[in-house]
This record gives sequence, structure tokens and C-alpha cells, in this order.
Amino acid sequence: MTQRNTLMTEGNIRRKMLGFALPILAGYFFQQLYNTVDALIVGNYLNADALAAVTSTGSYTYLMIGFVTGFSTGASIIIARHIGSENPEETERAVHTAVALGLLFSVVMTALGVLVTPGILRLMGTPDSVFDRSCRYLQVYFAGASFLVMYNMFVSILQASGESRYPLLCLAVSSVTNIVLDILFISVFHMDVEGAALATVLSEVLSMLLVAVKLLKSRSSIRLRPRKIRFDRDNLRYIIRYGFPTAMQGCVIDLSNMLIQSYINSFGRDAMAGIGASTKAEGFMFLPVTAFSMALTTFISQNVGANKPDRVRAGAKFGLLCTAGILLLFGTVAWFFAPQIVSLFSSDPAIIRYGARRTMVCAFFYCLCGFSHTASALMRGLGKPVTPMVVMLVCWCAVRVIVLFTLGQSVHDIRLIYWIYPFTWTLSSIVYLLDFRKLHIFSRKADPIPSK
Repeated sequence: MTQRNTLMTEGNIRRKMLGFALPILAGYFFQQLYNTVDALIVGNYLNADALAAVTSTGSYTYLMIGFVTGFSTGASIIIARHIGSENPEETERAVHTAVALGLLFSVVMTALGVLVTPGILRLMGTPDSVFDRSCRYLQVYFAGASFLVMYNMFVSILQASGESRYPLLCLAVSSVTNIVLDILFISVFHMDVEGAALATVLSEVLSMLLVAVKLLKSRSSIRLRPRKIRFDRDNLRYIIRYGFPTAMQGCVIDLSNMLIQSYINSFGRDAMAGIGASTKAEGFMFLPVTAFSMALTTFISQNVGANKPDRVRAGAKFGLLCTAGILLLFGTVAWFFAPQIVSLFSSDPAIIRYGARRTMVCAFFYCLCGFSHTASALMRGLGKPVTPMVVMLVCWCAVRVIVLFTLGQSVHDIRLIYWIYPFTWTLSSIVYLLDFRKLHIFSRKADPIPSK
């Protein structure tokens, strides 16, 4: 597929966005599948302690990997801008700057992840019954973190050009590989939780290599040439300008989730496993958020680069409405089938009870979470990455921490955990609606094109 065929500055807006978003949706379904398979196999072949060890580590891994993903998003925005303005020389410089940054992050992430894991788990108040397993799972996972970092950076380059089908193929192959290796390591070789982590790492190696080959063989301006991998000062500055706020946004959210996980840990193994199973299943329901967020950022960025405000407005409306509508439907299904969903991970009645109650509280608020994420993607595409960082810092981090360290200290009640997410999703959605009204994003009073 040529770069002209994937360009999003021309053609039917809905068809272009859906054609870009649906392969991402399917791809992240496979990625979420192999993340969830770890929990399914561990929960069914090992025991509740092992399930708690694997599912309770998500907030920590998201914190580490999410920081790097923020910069890959920044790189994607800049590359998409260059492609939209038809500037192949700057596109090439931005691509190789992004790869150089990814290599730097790979080294740092691997070292930090392996070294600081025990201390982080202690700070999170991880119970002794699951501490050793959580530590072993995470250290194996972070030993191979560089492959995940480079995969994310390579995919961001492809997606900036409007290509989303090939990453789907890569994720499908790696997901099947991960499932096979999970079963092989745990049920055949009788490995413990480190077997699940090793299966994930090896599947990430495969997906990274597949995407790297695609970039090496590309015939467009995003082609990867190893000898040209170096930092270009101007493009690095722009990647940091757009990527750092996005990275910080992800970090503050994940940091608040780590604090919430610490509060969950105080209720013991069953709460950890049940709520962890609920959030794993929830990950599938939020896949449309990821798909439309990435599609919206790329679409907006390319059309900002091409100076087409009417397409920006139309694409923004379509992306926001699609995400909210889909999650309203998914939330309704989740509310009716919450116990059955959680029981896929464990047959323990206590674990099912914790997980199902959380899902039923959150289900009808999923659409607001999706709206907030997609609104963040819209603001980043418009060249306003600081706005979503501030909104999420206040609404999704500060408010959650304040509630936990005030009300949570005097009222030790698991229902506080059930309701803290819907409350902050609602709060951020209100703030974004006020921002949109102030900026006239959906009216012709002011073009939604940032000044250069």
C-alpha cells in the first residue's frame, strides 16, 4: 500500500477513519487477548495467589511502558504533520529521530524495570503471599521491555502514515504465538508465573521484528535506514514538545492507579484477584477507545498539516460519537453479564463477587471514560497536548489521590474503589465539554487549526 493510498487528507472522512481505526481495533484485540490469556491460564492452571500476582501488576507496567508510549505518540503527530504537508525530507528526519529515541528509552526502561521492581512492589503494599511471584513475573517482563518499546515506536511511524493493517497482522501472529507458549510453558513444562511473562516477551520479540522488516522495505518517506538513525534537533524538540505532556498524562493516571492498587491490596488476595480480573476484561471493552483515539490523532494531525479545518471538525465529531456510542453498548452488556465475565478467570465465589460488583458499578460510565480519552486524542492532534495533561492530572490523579488519602483513610470500604473511577470519568468529561465550548472546536467561529 502506497503512502498516497493511506493519506487521510482526502476522500470520504468516515470511510478513511473507519478504514484506519478498525484494523487498530482488531490489532489491539489480539494484544489485549494475549495479555488476558496470561491471567486466564495462570488463574485456571495455577491458583488464586498466582492470579493475584499477575493481575495486580498492570498499573506498574502501564506506568513504565506508558511513559515511552507518550513519546511514540508525539513522534506520530510530528510525522503525520510532515506527511500531511507533503514534506518527505522532514518526514525522513523525524522517523530516524523517533527510532533513535526509542533505542535510548529501551536501555533505560530495561535497567529501571529490573532494578526497581522489588522496591515498587513493597511501596504498593503487595501482600507477602503474592510478593515473590509478582516480582519474578515483572523482572522477566521488563528484561524484554526493549522489544515492546521498539515495537510501539515502529508502529507509531506506520500509523502516522495512515497504515494500520500491517500492525494488525503482526499482532495476530504474536498473539497466537503467545497463547501457544503460555500453554506450553505453564501446562506442559509446569513453569510458574515467569512462564507467562516469558511467553509475552518472546511474542513481543516476534512482533517487533515483523514491523521492523516492514519499515526497512518501505518505498515511501517512512523507510527505515539504519545508517541514518540519529537525533535531528528540530524534530527531537517537537517530539518532546508533543510527547512529554502525553507521557506525563499517562504517568499520572498510572501513578494514581498504583495508589488505588495499594488500597485494593489492603483488602487481601480475593479483592486483588477479583478486581484485577474485572480490569482485564474491561480492557477488551476499551479497545474502541484506543482505536478511535489513535485514528483521531493521526487524522487530525495530517489535516492540520494540510490546513483543512472542515475535515478536522467533521473527523472530530465522528470519532467522539463513535467511541461514546460503542462503549455505551459494551457497558450495557457488561452490566448484565458481569459475574459470567469474571468467572472466566476464576471459579472462586469471593473473587467473582468482588470483580462483578466493580464491573456493574462502572459499566454505564464506560462511555464517559471513552469520551475523555478520545477528547485527549483530539486535543493532541490539534497541537494542544498540555490541555489533556492538565485535565487528567487534576481529574484522574489529584482527585483520586485526595479521595483515597482523606475519605479512604477514615472509611475502609471497597465500594470506594468501585466508585472512584466513574466519578473522575464524569468530572473529566464535563471539563472537556467546557473546553470544547470555549475553543469553538465544533463551530465555524474559529478554525480548529493551531497557529504555527
